[in-house]
Amino acid sequence: MKGELIALAVVALFFAAFLFVNSTGDYNWGGADGEAEGVIDEITGGSYQPWFEPIWEPPSGEIESLFFSLQAAIGGLIIGYFLGYYRRGCKAER
Repeated sequence: MKGELIALAVVALFFAAFLFVNSTGDYNWGGADGEAEGVIDEITGGSYQPWFEPIWEPPSGEIESLFFSLQAAIGGLIIGYFLGYYRRGCKAER
């Protein structure tokens, strides 16, 4: 019960911080790729040419977000599986 209350408090804290930041200004919640592009242009004076071009680019931002979320979910499942496997092994040893 104590762990559940701590988890709930952490989620509430992050939610309150998100609402505070979201209500105090006009922010664009973009990724790091756009920021990196701006820094590279600033450092090189706009002369940088990428080494590779994408093989396939998703037709819209929503599809790109879907693929990113799917990748995160698969990674979470893999990490969760191995953590559970390790925990089960520790319990079996006891």
